[in-house]
Amino acid sequence: MRPPYPPPPERSAELRRRFAEEARSERPDLSLLCLLVGAEADGELDEAGMDAAQVELDSLAGQLPFRPGGPRAWAVALRELLGERYGFRGSAADYQRLESSLLHQVLVRRRGLPILLSVLWMEVARRAGAPVYGVALPGHFVVGFGPAEEQVLADPFDGGRVLTGGDAELLVAGATGAALEPSMLAPADPLDVVSRILNNVRAWAAARPERTDVALWAVELSLALPSHPARLRVERARLLVQRGDFVDGAVGLEEYAELISGVDEGAAERVRGEARAARAMLN
Repeated sequence: MRPPYPPPPERSAELRRRFAEEARSERPDLSLLCLLVGAEADGELDEAGMDAAQVELDSLAGQLPFRPGGPRAWAVALRELLGERYGFRGSAADYQRLESSLLHQVLVRRRGLPILLSVLWMEVARRAGAPVYGVALPGHFVVGFGPAEEQVLADPFDGGRVLTGGDAELLVAGATGAALEPSMLAPADPLDVVSRILNNVRAWAAARPERTDVALWAVELSLALPSHPARLRVERARLLVQRGDFVDGAVGLEEYAELISGVDEGAAERVRGEARAARAMLN
């Protein structure tokens, strides 16, 4: 199976317009945003394919028991359906595949990164009426059910295993060496989930210098989110230079230098130097 490649420029422009519009809507649709990311990654994912993915999520939700009970009953029902019956889970090898960050591919392969499997769990559970949300533990994304005082956590990467308090503490300690703080168990904002997915895509691309195409669309989608770190602007500019677009890259570098000059003039001058070097490549 060949790795996915982005769509033609005109299709990409339309996808990015829709992504920015949805991200700025009053209640952003997490599944739609993830599918738009998938379509930007995979030129073979057309409108029919995106619709089919939504239909599949609806179908899975329709197979859950009707209001099975409290938070734990919901967690168990999702585990039995998605983890046990359909075999959705993850493994170490999934971290090496771009498809593991694309919702439509996770639906087909039944494999993915913790955050994408959690999106699947959340979207299926939400459609069925469950009190569900994402929980962005440091280094490992999981799903939460119910209010804080009754919260039940499940790990979709481990087939939906229902976690005890000790399990969550071990996950955090394993990722950071730190103790579990109550604030870590708060519901994750949908746009923060999308931002974290795009960070994973950028990390995948950073390890593969030949895939600057992936790095570029991931950083440009990140910049389309209402809130994003300013450093993404210089990352985009450097990618443009790396890809041979020296003029636009230099302009981006100069704009970033102007942005930070009042805070760190030394760093700004270094970035201006990068811009001059990029322009010199035109000679």
